[in-house]
This record gives sequence, structure tokens and C-alpha cells, in this order.
Amino acid sequence: MFSRRVALVSAVGALGLMTIVTAGPVASTPNPVPPPGFAISVAIGGHGELTLPTAMAFAPDGRMFVAERAGLIKVFSGSGDTTPTTFADLRTEVNSSPGHGLLNITLDPQFPTRPYVYALYSRDSTTRGGPVPGWNDTCANTTDGCVTWSRLVRLTATGDVATGKPRVLLDDWCNQNGHSIGTLVFGPDQALYVGGGDGATPSTADYGQFGTPGNPCGDPPGGTALTPPTTEGGVLRAQDVTTDADPAGLDGTIIRIYPNNGAPFAGNPFITSPDVDKQRIIAYGLRNPFRSVFRPGTSQLFISDPGWDTYDEIDRIRNVRDSVAENFGWPCYEGASPQPTWQSLDTDLCNSLYAAGTAVKPTFTYAKAAKIVPNESCPVGSSAPTGIAFYQGTNYPSSFRGGLFFTDYSRKCIWFVPPNASGAPVFANRQTFANIAPAAVTDIKVGPQGDLYLVDIGGGQILHLEYVGVPLHE
Repeated sequence: MFSRRVALVSAVGALGLMTIVTAGPVASTPNPVPPPGFAISVAIGGHGELTLPTAMAFAPDGRMFVAERAGLIKVFSGSGDTTPTTFADLRTEVNSSPGHGLLNITLDPQFPTRPYVYALYSRDSTTRGGPVPGWNDTCANTTDGCVTWSRLVRLTATGDVATGKPRVLLDDWCNQNGHSIGTLVFGPDQALYVGGGDGATPSTADYGQFGTPGNPCGDPPGGTALTPPTTEGGVLRAQDVTTDADPAGLDGTIIRIYPNNGAPFAGNPFITSPDVDKQRIIAYGLRNPFRSVFRPGTSQLFISDPGWDTYDEIDRIRNVRDSVAENFGWPCYEGASPQPTWQSLDTDLCNSLYAAGTAVKPTFTYAKAAKIVPNESCPVGSSAPTGIAFYQGTNYPSSFRGGLFFTDYSRKCIWFVPPNASGAPVFANRQTFANIAPAAVTDIKVGPQGDLYLVDIGGGQILHLEYVGVPLHE
């Protein structure tokens, strides 16, 4: 048990109060609160153990692998461990300027028999696979930006330490400003699924006109002064796979690869293409696919994708093994509708997509200006869906089993989406589960014992959400 655990207090006729313990002063949030009987505690943190944690992964024996934005991966024996072991130090490789960094890790599904840890990070190099350092982590997040590329590596674990040289699986994801890379997850087919953002300027409509010189990623039709309607640069890289004017990049896509070598997985939609990067792609038209999770027992992949001006999305690939490459529409679409700014720019890529009408609508959207659930205390205006997880444990009441939890980094809340009889999440029945301000959550994982753990990047801690109510007899 945890000495710092704070249980939810509830009373008849009152909504109650939940207090979340953070690394700093205790912060209280009035409403809404989790269901009676839940508590949040600090599992790791509060003693300088972590700095800007971004993602975590559990080993079967309960060890916690935690990534820090600067490039460290640390191993904790379990909750309450204040003396972690440094598993790997990638800081000389990682570009940790805002919006970049070591943003995700995952363990091989057969770990430790296959003793591999996979790491996805923005690399501090100005060219694909080129020398480091490039910007020394100091690039300002402006419209001009600083061109970087990202990297996926496989590390070999010997106990709590990575040994040998990292195996480079991919160097790709040209990035001018933000939205570099994000999701990294194994599927039921033992394939590795990796996502990257559009790599462009997030503050304005970037079609390749920014940079010194312009068009820093060398997008078609060439030159340094790209203009509509022919441009395929900037944010439009998320639609790159729809044309063959240049080799397909991985910006704005989900790829499916072999974890041993990064090669395209057999049966991918574009597997017969002469372009090896295109062979890897199974979905595209995404702005910033930050986290994803498979619905248990299926080949359905759910993706959290922060939007731009109006809507945020949770997208779904219906079947990652089929021959369909879903186009989720960004930047031509935001949410289920054409994006007004990009529609007015009159680009050939968007006009072709509008005419075809083939963009896949999100499974769930919410407006930045509206509450996700009426009357909740979670703020509006700024939003960014991040952590996403299906609950398959037995520690929580049965009403939560098979349901979907998701978080929003900006709104600092957790929502729960119950399943229907067939196990599919019913977003129309979504519920506000907890207001966890000031915690800014970037990742959610279900631990080996069946509890949820939250990565709080702002507080430098891992939070533990446990059920402490009436003992379960289900």
C-alpha cells in the first residue's frame, strides 16, 4: 500500500471530493470525481526520480520502464522505488527541444525471452541518419523551425541495462517544427505499429512555404517557393502517399513493420509498391497520432490524434491486417468535415480528396470549444487527446471491464467509454471519470496487477489509479 494514497470521499446527496497527490503541493478538484471507492497515488516520483517523463512500459515481472524526454530510459523495480537504474542513455542522440524528444517506448510482447526494448525519438540531426548534434536541443518552436529527423531503435536488455549498440530500425519522419513521432505499439500479429505526425508548423497553414530555404523537406513539385494549388509540402505531407511524384515519407502515417529489421510487414496495403516506405504504410492523413491501443481480441487500432483549430479526434483502423489503407483526411479534413482554411487554399491534393469522398471519418470527435461531457469541470478551449487504454483487469468493478479510458493533456481529465455487448466502445455513453489537474498526462498503461498508471510529464511522476472501495466479489 502507499503512504501517499488519498482516497475518494463521498457522501449521500453530495458529489464528494477527490484529492490528487502530486510532486508539489496537494491540489484539489471539486467536480466531477471518479466513482466512489477509487484513489490516486504517486507510484513513482516526488524525490527527483524523473524529469519530464513521456511514456512507460511494464515488464511481466512488474518492473517499470520509463522514458524521459531528454533521452534517458530508467527502470524501476515497482511502485515506490526511489533509486532507479538507467537502462539506456540516448541523450546525445535525442533532440529534446519542445515538441520533440524521446516520446515513446515499448517492450517486445515476448519480453524477456526476447529481451528487446523499442525506443522512438526525435533525433538531433539535420539530415536523415546524419551526424549529431545538429541543433543541440535549442531550436525555437517557430514557423521557420529547425529540420530534424526521427529514429526508431531496438535495444537489448541484460537485466536492467541495455547492452550492445542500439539496432537502428528506421530513420525517417522529416520534421520542420513539431508533431514529429508518437505512437509505438505491438499488435496481436506481433507486428510493430509506429506513428508520426505531419512534421510541419502547427500555428498556421504550412504548405511548404516556411524555412530557410523554404520547403525544408524537399517536397514536390520542387524548389523553395511552394504555392497552391500544386504544393505537396508542409502539412500536406500527411497526404504524400496519394501521389507518386516523390518517394513517400512517413509523416502523418501509421506504419506496420517487422520488429527485427523495420521491413514492411507482409500483406500491407501497398506491399507491391516499388517504394519501400509506401510499403510500410497502413493509414495516413493524420495530424499527430500520439498514442494508440488495440481493442483486445481484435485487429482494431484506436488512435488519439490532436486536432488544430476546431476538433480533436479518436480514429480507428478497422482491421490492420486488411488491404485497406485508411485516409483520415488531414489537413483537408478536421473532424468529420472539410477544414475551412485548407479548403480555401484550393490545393490539388485536397480537391482530389473532396471529389473522391473517401476520407475516413473519426470514430469520435470533440470540439475544442465544448465540454466532452455536459456540466463537467474539465476546462475547454485548449485540448489534446493523449493517453488511451482498454481496461482488461479484474481489480476494478465489472462495469469497467472492456471499456476505454482516454486522457487529454491540456484539459487534465480522464474519460471512460463503456463497451456494448460485443465489446465495442460506445462513445455516446462516455463519462467523465476524473479531473486530475494539475497532472498533464501523456500516457496510460494497465499494469500487470490490473490497475491504471498515468504518466504525468508536468509533475515528473507516475500516478497509480486503484480501486479501494468495497471488496469485489465478482
